[in-house]
Amino acid sequence: MKTDKGVARWQTGILWATVLLYAVGRVMQLYPEKFSILPIVILQVVPPAVFALVHGCIVYRIRGMFAFTALCLGAGALCESLSLRTGFPFGHYYFTDFMGPKVLQLPILLVLAYLGIGYCSWVLSLLILGYRKQSLSLPRAVAVALLASLIMVAWDVSMDAIWSTLDHAWIWRDGGLFFGVPISNFLGWYFTAFLFYQAFALYCRANPANPAPVSGNFWRAAIVCYGVCALGNLLIFKAGLFPDSAVDATGKRWMTIDILIACTVVSLFAMLPMVLLAWHRLRVQEAGS
Repeated sequence: MKTDKGVARWQTGILWATVLLYAVGRVMQLYPEKFSILPIVILQVVPPAVFALVHGCIVYRIRGMFAFTALCLGAGALCESLSLRTGFPFGHYYFTDFMGPKVLQLPILLVLAYLGIGYCSWVLSLLILGYRKQSLSLPRAVAVALLASLIMVAWDVSMDAIWSTLDHAWIWRDGGLFFGVPISNFLGWYFTAFLFYQAFALYCRANPANPAPVSGNFWRAAIVCYGVCALGNLLIFKAGLFPDSAVDATGKRWMTIDILIACTVVSLFAMLPMVLLAWHRLRVQEAGS
């Protein structure tokens, strides 16, 4: 049974269920004494990935979403693996066992994290630029890739110092200016994201998507998913969640409160504005249709 053009009730249910599960995972991170870390990481990675697959298959058909998934995970895994061995493009680092099973030194869950947030960043870029129902000319294909990369990098800036310097999910061998994280990491993230976004944008030029589902709620689900990520970063001030300070691989000590404030500022002034702008632009588009 359909609730909207091209969207079945069960698909809508899965979309919002995955957003809810993702929100649960963000809340669970406040209680590491009650939940082991692996289920928390899984709930912060797998639901957004499932969301992306369901949402993307509706818009781009199975073949299109397969292309996005292959490009996203392929570019992510390739660049991560290359950096682990050479330091390019992110910098020199290694992963601990924090994120669970690894293949060739690369945690499986980390690669999946690219898919969920990567797809939501793509959708936000389409909405902000007003390309939801428009074909992608070459200038539009470049623009949407540039903006989507920026939206995704904002996510990385908001959490990398917490996951690395505080949680030690990965270790930056040479430390870095941003609370133990090198600036090369963020430049590398932008480079990697732009690679797969640009490739997918060019794919979309040659393979136009399905007619966009009419209901704005379908698109708002992606905005909310990215918004949960941004708002979840504001929960990290719970007392006792982290030690008062942390030492990076070079021996430099960083105050935890400084890291948390910086990551919260990024969430408030880089991620949330993208959420609000996409929401506003969608309302404007609906009013004009």
